[in-house]
Amino acid sequence: MKPGVYKATKKDGTIYYRGNITYSGKHISIGSFDTEEKCNRAYQEAWDILKDTDITVLNFQKTIKELPFEKCITLLNFRDNHIYIKTPIYLQRNYFTYYLDKNTILKFDNDDLFYYSSHKIQNRGGHMFVSDYGMQYNILNRYGIKPYSVKGKDYLFANDDETDYRYSNIIVVNKYHGVYKEEKNGRTMYAAKIHLNGDFIVGRYNTEARAAIAYNKAVDLCKSRGMTKSFPTNFITEYSPREYADIYTEIKISSHLYKFFRNKNFRDA
Repeated sequence: MKPGVYKATKKDGTIYYRGNITYSGKHISIGSFDTEEKCNRAYQEAWDILKDTDITVLNFQKTIKELPFEKCITLLNFRDNHIYIKTPIYLQRNYFTYYLDKNTILKFDNDDLFYYSSHKIQNRGGHMFVSDYGMQYNILNRYGIKPYSVKGKDYLFANDDETDYRYSNIIVVNKYHGVYKEEKNGRTMYAAKIHLNGDFIVGRYNTEARAAIAYNKAVDLCKSRGMTKSFPTNFITEYSPREYADIYTEIKISSHLYKFFRNKNFRDA
């Protein structure tokens, strides 16, 4: 066999070829290929990356053809930063870049390095997520951004760069589900809304957390009146369980919501 190439057989009997190199004491797989020639070319390209510092993350695609894209990033980072990371991460001075694909480069704070070095980001129709214990988690969850949040309304990118996921660049506008910040006459209020037959105003409150509790109370009312729709609820972090219970008891929600359920013809929307 050619250097760096190892013949292997799939369960169905198909022959394929695996490439491996050893660099700085690290044994590295460079991928699987359908021919010995392709595997050997990838092996040679891997050594080109590791030995030729003129090949960088900015220009490697001009010369590297057989070696998988993600493996190129891994090897370039290993060469330049002396840390082997399986996922396509390249360390910068005060942050790191994650190469989602050839055209999409994400930026993260170093605080997230351990997590993303062991969790591969996947992109499905613009929805970026990681798989963990068989579940899919949107990467926005790490910033306290809830599922179904809307960019521009519930969260913003401070520098308008939608690939920059550093914590200083993520602005959470609406922390809780069903809660929306409102500015009027120089005063900030928080509206709680629930979707029944359209958006229904539960009430307006002076804090985000109280509005979130009012929304939860509205959800409980809907369930108690026989609505089977699956409403997400909020986990409130600002109050102890006792404080939450006291506020829940005394907080007022719109009387129109009670009137809505007096109509026997309401639809479970």
